[in-house]
Amino acid sequence: MASYTPMIQQYLKIKAHYKDAFLFFRLGDFYEMFFDDAVKASKELEITLTSRDGGGADRIPMCGVPHHSAKGYIEQLVQKGYRVAICEQTEDPKQAKGVVKREVVQLITPGTIMETKVVEDNKNNFLTSISSFDNNSAFGLAISDLSTGETRVTLIHGRIDDVLQEIYALEAKEIVVDSDLKELIDKHMWDGVSITLSKENDTDIPEQFQSLVSSIKQQPLVIACGRLLQYLHKTQKRSLDHLQPFVLFETDQFMKIDYYSKRNLELTETVRSKGRKGSLLWLLDETVTAMGGRKLKQWLDQPLIHRGAIEKRFSIVETLLNEYFVRQELRDLLKDVYDLERLVGKVAFGNANARELLQLKKSLAQVPSIVKGLESLNNPYIRELMNTLDPCEDLKLILEQALQENPPISVTEGDLLKDGYNELLDKYRDASRNGKSWIAQLEKQEKEATGIKSLKVGYNRIFGYYIEVTRANLHLLSEGRYERKQTLANAERFITPELKEKEALILEAEEKSIQLEYELFQQIREQVKTYISRLQQLAKLISEIDVYQSFATLSEQRHYTRPCFSEGRELRIINGRHPVVEKVMGSQEYVPNDCMMSEGRELLLITGPNMSGKSTYMRQVALTAILAQIGCFVPADEAVLPIFNQVFTRIGAADDLISGQSTFMVEMLEAKHAIMKATQNSLILFDEIGRGTSTYDGMALAQAIIEYIHNNIGAKTLFSTHYHELTALEMDLPQLKNIHVSAVEENGQVVFLHKLQEGSADKSYGIHVAQLAGLPEQLIKRAEVILTQLEAEKSTESVQQVNELEEREVSVKEQPAQLSLFADSNVTNNDKFTTKQKKVIDLLLLQDIMAMTPLDAMTKLYELQKMLK
Repeated sequence: MASYTPMIQQYLKIKAHYKDAFLFFRLGDFYEMFFDDAVKASKELEITLTSRDGGGADRIPMCGVPHHSAKGYIEQLVQKGYRVAICEQTEDPKQAKGVVKREVVQLITPGTIMETKVVEDNKNNFLTSISSFDNNSAFGLAISDLSTGETRVTLIHGRIDDVLQEIYALEAKEIVVDSDLKELIDKHMWDGVSITLSKENDTDIPEQFQSLVSSIKQQPLVIACGRLLQYLHKTQKRSLDHLQPFVLFETDQFMKIDYYSKRNLELTETVRSKGRKGSLLWLLDETVTAMGGRKLKQWLDQPLIHRGAIEKRFSIVETLLNEYFVRQELRDLLKDVYDLERLVGKVAFGNANARELLQLKKSLAQVPSIVKGLESLNNPYIRELMNTLDPCEDLKLILEQALQENPPISVTEGDLLKDGYNELLDKYRDASRNGKSWIAQLEKQEKEATGIKSLKVGYNRIFGYYIEVTRANLHLLSEGRYERKQTLANAERFITPELKEKEALILEAEEKSIQLEYELFQQIREQVKTYISRLQQLAKLISEIDVYQSFATLSEQRHYTRPCFSEGRELRIINGRHPVVEKVMGSQEYVPNDCMMSEGRELLLITGPNMSGKSTYMRQVALTAILAQIGCFVPADEAVLPIFNQVFTRIGAADDLISGQSTFMVEMLEAKHAIMKATQNSLILFDEIGRGTSTYDGMALAQAIIEYIHNNIGAKTLFSTHYHELTALEMDLPQLKNIHVSAVEENGQVVFLHKLQEGSADKSYGIHVAQLAGLPEQLIKRAEVILTQLEAEKSTESVQQVNELEEREVSVKEQPAQLSLFADSNVTNNDKFTTKQKKVIDLLLLQDIMAMTPLDAMTKLYELQKMLK
């Protein structure tokens, strides 16, 4: 250490406290990085790696970025999951004795970044903290979005996997834990999930945040909140007045949709492209404000399970649906409402500029008209909303009186405030403006006096004001008229005593004006801070109104209907549609389908060919339930639904290559999660479980899963399969019913009708699907030949077994008759059976049941049944 220069020693001392972050070390107009930071940053940011002498034996690796453009580089690093410590000069270099004092003023992390390029407008940027209790059997989970000030906390009983599932569903960007828990989470966190893991051992509530946790009584939750608040306090090192009091929520208050199901149902992003377009959120989002977009996503992440709260949302949506002109007026007004939540965050942080305060003023100007529009609607819930809307008229008046209509982005260059706002500021401005008028008049006079039309009076920061004359016109100047100041290649610059006197007056007025204006602007920003809680409440209500009008707009456009909730367990959907597929199809006609599941009809076994629409049908049932429980109308002619507490899915086949798991392992993990967590009030969707392994293994597992759900869980379940043998379960499981997607064959081509019918499918049409996919004709014909051979072999095997039975019957007849202890002990002697039926029954009697697997037995039973048919 001692061998390094004082500046490098200072760098190393500061870096020792931020080992897991890039240290942006301010040197003049640049942020510099040294040693390993420089090597890594040069690769990540694609900037030049250089070196410098730092006093040691070797030159030190170094790279840097200009301070005025550092924001973009910081965003790049944070987006990649890194942390960036901003180290500023805290004293004037001119007054420094030795090395300029420096200290870290902020630590920017994925969960604390405020910049809108990284933080999406319609998406929360969640930071979470976890604290464990009772030997890691219970966990406190605290959640915050620093950009909006939202905070929440909950207690989760279970394993660390259950907590991580909740965090994955939130799409959180960062988790804060203590040293012990960090190791445990490292082991359980999924590979490929982009979440930054940070450490904070201190859980004491900082004094300035005591009020935020006053309503939280459970000590484990207070500890989780303390960890999160300590982390924010230490990393941000500034005012966080916009943080809202922690809201306690129970995960059981909402429908649980785990990470798997959220992905499989494509609620917020598509499986294939990972993009928003094509997801349910994309379809639903008719909001016109950023706040409304975030609120919509929150509602979609947490559907309600309390009927009264859902019916309240239905009532508001229905009123807005019926009042087209009021709804359109509201939409137009909301378009001029900016992101109040994040504007308030910037005000609290102290980095809101004049343009952003102007956006706040324009937003507040819309509130009275929004209230007036709501007044015309006859709905008690809307009236309740309207009565709590606070237009903050006094704040709007302050901003209206103070701010220019078109202020600059910078707050340190003046021209922010209106004339007349401050008397002293007006005096400085008058002096500056009059001085500049005098300068303009001087230029005009000198042009006339000298006859030099190209003469001009200019200004630069080094020399101040000057008179410039081109070299070609110098002979027109009389001796001694001006004092020479600077010589250029093609001109000379001059000054006069009077010009320098005016310059002093102008520059002094400008400097004082800009300084005073900045101080006044800071005072205005501090005034706005006192309105933070009122503005946050206003933002909450406006975002809700925006979501309600979005639901109403969508429901009108797509012809959705208001669902009802059944008192028992009835599920009845008439002409239901998949909302996203229907929209994507556009002008093509979507084939609707019913779904009927009464109390005695809990499990539907769905068969049918590939591409016939089984998966779409299953998804549309789940999406209909989710839409209903977020308070939106649903794509159906009629819908009666139970209220589900959880939705579980296993749909689609995709290897998890990142974590090295096969399709079949992913299937089993998702199936296990559903089976272990589901209750009678859950909805389960299983699509072709077992297809990732051998036929017999897959069929055995599928049957076992069906039986377990039927006998042990009793949840509403849709189970699609290509194992037609499973349809025989309808005879043994009273609550299971077979349905199938119909298809017809015309001229050797299969036509999918996409219509669900009772009963089971008799063919899979696999070769026809391959033909539709465009496989070579030669390959298709060969497959047909092989299929014919396999079917013939199977048929021949059954015939051989029957022949063997007949031969055995002949042999038995030739033997002496044997007395029977009981009448009609041999069922084949019963006259009510035909000869063919007797043969099948006797064939059944010959089977060695105890030597067969359950799957072999089921397969043989299916063959015998086909022989009888």
